[in-house]
Amino acid sequence: MNISSADFFISASALSGLPKDGRPEIVFVGRSNVGKSSLLNSLCRKKGLAKTSSTPGKTRLINYFLINGELFFVDLPGYGYAAVGKGEREGWGRLLSQYIEERREISLVVALVDSRHPGMAIDLEMLEFLEYCGHPYGIVMTKFDKLKQSEASKARRTMERCGAKAKFIVNYSSLSGKGKSELLAHFDHYLP
Repeated sequence: MNISSADFFISASALSGLPKDGRPEIVFVGRSNVGKSSLLNSLCRKKGLAKTSSTPGKTRLINYFLINGELFFVDLPGYGYAAVGKGEREGWGRLLSQYIEERREISLVVALVDSRHPGMAIDLEMLEFLEYCGHPYGIVMTKFDKLKQSEASKARRTMERCGAKAKFIVNYSSLSGKGKSELLAHFDHYLP
């Protein structure tokens, strides 16, 4: 896949506010502060397309980005962020699970996992949920450049074991762009 254009399209706080034009959606999901926004900006070569922050929990809406005028990249709120109120956290969880369960336009879910913390229970719960919903999913191991060689090999083995049903696993660095072409090539298999 070659990205020639990427633009913010819409933010929604409820399923009723989502686009209804039937375009395919590639969805990005992961824990708060796992690097979803950085990955989106890196993939699209557009700094500031998705808002980044050092403070976890900044993405609170479902954010749509129109790619090549043909499909959407969808940035979901991060899960597992404890510093917000319980009610707000539960609201995000309901929105996220309803979206994944009910949205027919989803072509692929990209589950981001911090390579420094592979196999966390909350990430494994998300992978199980994706399997339950029947969506094809792949795993992107973010911040891979921060690991030593021995740590990288161990992290990769852990995710291969935990994510055995994933369609792919990509080691990714938003700083260097390592893994970008591999990930974009995988997207081609899930688009009409």
